[in-house]
Amino acid sequence: MKFLDLLLNYLLLVLLVLVGVGFFTLLERKILSYIGNRKGPNKVMFWGLGQPLADGLKLFGKEYVYTFKSIYVVFMLCPVLMIILSLMMWMCTPMMGHFIDLKFGLLYFLVITGMSVYALIFSGWSSNSKYSIFGGYRGVAQTISYEVSLSLVMLSFVFMVGSYDLAFFSVYQLNSWMIIFMLPLSMIWFVSMLAETNRTPFDFSEGESELVSGFNIEYGGVLFAFIFIGEYSSIIFMSVLYVILFLGGLDLLYMYKIMVVIILFILIRGSLPRFRYDNLMYMAWKIYLPMSIHFLFFFFGIKMFLYVYML
Repeated sequence: MKFLDLLLNYLLLVLLVLVGVGFFTLLERKILSYIGNRKGPNKVMFWGLGQPLADGLKLFGKEYVYTFKSIYVVFMLCPVLMIILSLMMWMCTPMMGHFIDLKFGLLYFLVITGMSVYALIFSGWSSNSKYSIFGGYRGVAQTISYEVSLSLVMLSFVFMVGSYDLAFFSVYQLNSWMIIFMLPLSMIWFVSMLAETNRTPFDFSEGESELVSGFNIEYGGVLFAFIFIGEYSSIIFMSVLYVILFLGGLDLLYMYKIMVVIILFILIRGSLPRFRYDNLMYMAWKIYLPMSIHFLFFFFGIKMFLYVYML
């Protein structure tokens, strides 16, 4: 009976994430339109609130089309794998009545993030289009590069908190937020979040000027909707994770802090131009990797000093 209750809790969480993705797209379109001095969606229902429902019905009701030379089974499975992995990522969020009690939540997050690379590269490869293959290669190289610094930054938190469980981070930040004494690492983590989710200014796998729509160019209808939902739910999850790690975790302002991070994602998209690809790789391997290693040894030294001092 308890398992059924936990399963229903998780299914409710998934449902709320899917609804949140729909209204996240509306929020993004409204903010981007006001940045461009226009109104955005405002015709469907009140203030355009029915626009996400209309977009979902349009995508799920479109005729299904696939290219003749695509590798059919892999082509069909990759979008489904992408949305499943993005929804599985939510299991490690600290909440009442864990569906799975994850003592190693941060490691679980890294594993799921690493597996999502396979969905990206195989969706580009199975389309059998040069644009999709180039977009897949770009996305994989970018994601793998920033996962290295992301995992090293994560180890600095683990040394300080002493646990991989995300619930401990809220307890650790009762007196002061971690962003106060880990400001450089929080900036590295935020930029790596943008690169991991393929957001502006690091949206190289979807460069309109040279790759049209990147790795998902041959997808349409319900398969494109699966990819779209997977990407946007990952953005919401990354915002939740940033709040848990740096901005005090679970408290009364939890939802408001998540909204601030999400709006920051959108403002960056509306204001910054696309990075140059060689600069992206240079920043990952020549700047962020050495910085994250230095901070790792620094916090490791602090932890060892406190351990010896306490003895």
